[in-house]
Amino acid sequence: MDFKKLLRGPLVYIAVGLIVVSVGFSLLGGSGFREVSTQQGLEFLEKNQVESATIIDGQQRVDLVLKKADGDLGKQVQFYYAAPRGEEVVTAINDSSVKTFDDEVDNGNFWTSILGFIIPFLIIGLIFWFLLSRMQGGGGKVMQFGKSRATLVSKETPKVTFDDVAGADEAIEELHEIKEFLTDPAKFQAVGARIPKGVLLYGPPGTGKTLLARAVAGEANVPFYSISGSDFVEMFVGVGASRVRDLFKEAKEHAPAIIFVDEIDAVGRHRGSGMGGGHDEREQTLNQLLVEMDGFDVKTNVILIAATNRPDILDPALLRPGRFDRQIGVDAPDLAGRKKILEVHSKGKPLTPDVDLEVLARKTPGFTGADLANVLNEAALLTARSNAQLIDNRALDEAVDRVMAGPQRRTRVMRDQEKLITAYHEGGHALVAAGLNNTDPVTKITILPRGRALGYTMVMPLEDRYSVSRNELLDQLAYAMGGRVAEEIVFHDPTTGASNDIEKATSTARKMVTDYGMSASIGSVKLGSGSGEMFLGRDMGSTRDYSEKLSEEVDSEVRQLIENAHDEAWEVINLNRDVLDRLASELLEKETLDHNQIEEIFKDVKKLPPRPQWLSSERRPVSDRPPVPLPDKKAPIDPGVVDGGVDSDPEPESKKRAPRQAPGIATA
Repeated sequence: MDFKKLLRGPLVYIAVGLIVVSVGFSLLGGSGFREVSTQQGLEFLEKNQVESATIIDGQQRVDLVLKKADGDLGKQVQFYYAAPRGEEVVTAINDSSVKTFDDEVDNGNFWTSILGFIIPFLIIGLIFWFLLSRMQGGGGKVMQFGKSRATLVSKETPKVTFDDVAGADEAIEELHEIKEFLTDPAKFQAVGARIPKGVLLYGPPGTGKTLLARAVAGEANVPFYSISGSDFVEMFVGVGASRVRDLFKEAKEHAPAIIFVDEIDAVGRHRGSGMGGGHDEREQTLNQLLVEMDGFDVKTNVILIAATNRPDILDPALLRPGRFDRQIGVDAPDLAGRKKILEVHSKGKPLTPDVDLEVLARKTPGFTGADLANVLNEAALLTARSNAQLIDNRALDEAVDRVMAGPQRRTRVMRDQEKLITAYHEGGHALVAAGLNNTDPVTKITILPRGRALGYTMVMPLEDRYSVSRNELLDQLAYAMGGRVAEEIVFHDPTTGASNDIEKATSTARKMVTDYGMSASIGSVKLGSGSGEMFLGRDMGSTRDYSEKLSEEVDSEVRQLIENAHDEAWEVINLNRDVLDRLASELLEKETLDHNQIEEIFKDVKKLPPRPQWLSSERRPVSDRPPVPLPDKKAPIDPGVVDGGVDSDPEPESKKRAPRQAPGIATA
């Protein structure tokens, strides 16, 4: 038990309060009389030792003043009697030689009555005060519920500038303009430009939204108030709205200023959503935020910067022009951005001369800035753990693996049979990827357990991609099924190791049918709506807006895509069974193969022929005109040949990845 924590708790204050109350009552109620038993008091009367007696009615008490002190009792004693013995007590007093005999009616002590009424409320008030002071952080903040809890970034705070931010050039350019608005507003007002009232930074976690806001504060040299969206909402109704008012009032008094609200979706969710119509306190806070943003004076240099991972659930009134005038997407960096981020985070870290950050950037597609910072930090930790002085490529490779798939589980000892199954499983993935025409090269295969996987195969793109073709998605399906097919062909007894592969393949196939319009029988139709109630949960938030018959057809199409992928993987492995056996043998011997070793094994792999031309509709006749070839990167693009306005998926499959797992990694 932590006695220090117990001493700081409310029990100590309650105990002290009770002691003070009891002492006060004893002091106020004490009269100097020593209490004796009823029998002893009657004996004093019978022996004529009493000089005066007083009967207090209502308390059934008799106060006696003795003729001389009796030992430790003194001259003043008192005793209590039961109501039936009242006559006996009066008779004993009358029969004694008491000189003074008096009766009193107990009307109670005035101060005792007052304290008895006030003290319970006083104790309750002290306890309530203590709890509020602990909740508000103490220091005179007990009743300041409506005061803003924003943190003012002081001049002593280490400054972050735009030089510390990399991989988000477009966002930095937009925020440079915000900085100029604050430092030189007259320049823009002279041409009739209106200062933006709000800037919303949105994007996946770890892309540097908060870092960008700090950089604006460091560059602008203006008061910077930072607060989280959850700090507005409290258990007391109306507190959030009051804190919003106080925050904007303080910012206006110190204008020009910046207010930064991190995770604004905690307070800015769509109003009236969820079961029961929403949360009244949160909606009051949002309403007050909308009023404050709309109530800005045109010449008031206060800009609100907010960050969120979920712009889709924000209230439309918050996103309209006049409130958040600028909405800046901060996505995962491209190859050049990753290299710059690695250069920023490698400062102060000793690297060996052979470390090439551009090569490391190519190995980490889809990584965010936080992931890349974690890679270099993990490499530094591994280097220090091995008592080395310089961070080498070995440490960086291990750090990439740790970030993507978790730490290596050296204590997990696999049986020889499990190792053999894992080697063929991972070899099946790699071989299918090598035997298809639209997959990226296999860069690494291992059968060492890492994280929750018994092994994994890494397939890395050579360059960044922002859209994925249908043939590439079909290759991804076949590649995912390669491990399961290898187990079926070699052992005729598949294991549970392919469960994650089947889950990913099914998810991709369903998106091809319902989201991407890549099914001839379903057509180019978006099926299902993602605009459900966000408070009902992620899975219950989407609604199905199509019939049961069409649902059955969707399931049939998804199953057909998976079956076709299974068949393609079967063909590739049967065509190259000797390569699979050699690959599995090498894996059992070396446990991990890099891209050079894999390239040597796969030099004689037989590829499947290209798939036949796909038509989006079975009724459409085949065109005699061949498909337009992709233009050379160096050649100018003819706008009449290639449509430059193709609307691609805003978040293509190549850019989507589970946390700490790169695209193209297949686990067993």
